[in-house]
Amino acid sequence: MNLTYYGHACFLLETGGTKVLFDPFIRPNPLAKEVDVDAIAADYILITHGHGDHIADAEEIGKRTGAQLVAIAEIAGWFGQRGLNTTGMNLGGTLQLPFGSVTMVAAAHSSSFPDGSYAGLAAGFVVKAEGKTFYFAGDTALTYDMKILGERYALDFSILPIGDHYTMGIDDALVAADWVGTPTIIGMHYDSFPVITINHAEAQAKATRAGKELRLLAIGETISL
Repeated sequence: MNLTYYGHACFLLETGGTKVLFDPFIRPNPLAKEVDVDAIAADYILITHGHGDHIADAEEIGKRTGAQLVAIAEIAGWFGQRGLNTTGMNLGGTLQLPFGSVTMVAAAHSSSFPDGSYAGLAAGFVVKAEGKTFYFAGDTALTYDMKILGERYALDFSILPIGDHYTMGIDDALVAADWVGTPTIIGMHYDSFPVITINHAEAQAKATRAGKELRLLAIGETISL
């Protein structure tokens, strides 16, 4: 299982020959200007909510690749009207896919489309593939519901927002990692805008003191999990 970071909250999971793209926001992100969007392949696109910094490249990539876009019903319907192959679901639901399963879980955040219209509820995902289980939190505040994930799943790692201001910062993310039961955090939703710029050394120090591994990937970096 490989994971490539394309900046902000956009990751590509490669598992068993299947490519799963999360929250594609690349072209408008100045930190990701070296990423060749045209070269990104995807079989599935998972969307956590409707904000522009999570869906900006979804239509382009979805139409080019024919990927199946998976999102809450309102977002799936919105992209379906734009000609994409979509599957809508909702909180608590599990979708069985050829590479494994995707369960949609709650996130404490707002959600609207770039035109301001309603985009359903914000969400995260619990993904199972290749014998591993991980939590992709999406944009969220720290919420006590995360304890349920720790009780229900044996999570191998979590992908958590750490940029503060619009989501959790590092302090709350470390609490979230405790509650969901993961020693390893892969950070997301940081540095893309001035208000979510973080001090990397300080965040790493806090994670070390908390007994956690914090992985801050370079844009374009691929790791094996």
